[in-house]
Amino acid sequence: MAQFDAAELITQREAVSNRIRTDLLKRAQEFNIALEDVSITHMTFGKEFTKAVEEKQIAQQEAERARFIVEKAEQERQANVIRAEGEAEAADTISRAVAKSGEGIIMIRRIETQKDIAQMLANNPNVAYLPGGGSGGEGRGGNFLLGLRS
Repeated sequence: MAQFDAAELITQREAVSNRIRTDLLKRAQEFNIALEDVSITHMTFGKEFTKAVEEKQIAQQEAERARFIVEKAEQERQANVIRAEGEAEAADTISRAVAKSGEGIIMIRRIETQKDIAQMLANNPNVAYLPGGGSGGEGRGGNFLLGLRS
C-alpha cells in the first residue's frame, strides 16, 4: 500500500488492487501459502483529503468541459468563415450575371422568393388572405393577410 499515494488509492482502485494481489501472491508462495483471492474491501481517508480529491476531479472535468467549448467555438468560427466565403462567391457570381444579362436574374430570384412565401402562407392554417374590393388604385382598398391564432 505504501507504494501508492492516497489519490491513486482512490482514483485507480482496480489497478492498485491488481498490483497488491500480484505482490501478495508472490510473497505468499515464498512461505508456501496459497491465496485464492485478494481484494481491497474498505479504505477510509480523512474528510479533508477525500474532499480535496473530489474537488480535483471536478476541476479536471470542468477543464475538459471548457476545452470542449473552445473547440466547439473554433469549429463554429470555421463554419462561419466557410459560409461567408460561399456567400461572397455567390454574390460575385450574381453580380457578374447581372452585369452580363441585366436585371433578369434578380427578377427571377424575386419571383421564386414570392412563390415560396405564397406557398408557405397557403399551407399555414393560421393565416387568411382577404382580397381588397377596390379598383386597385393607390390609397384605396388593399389586400390583407390576417394572422389567426387559436
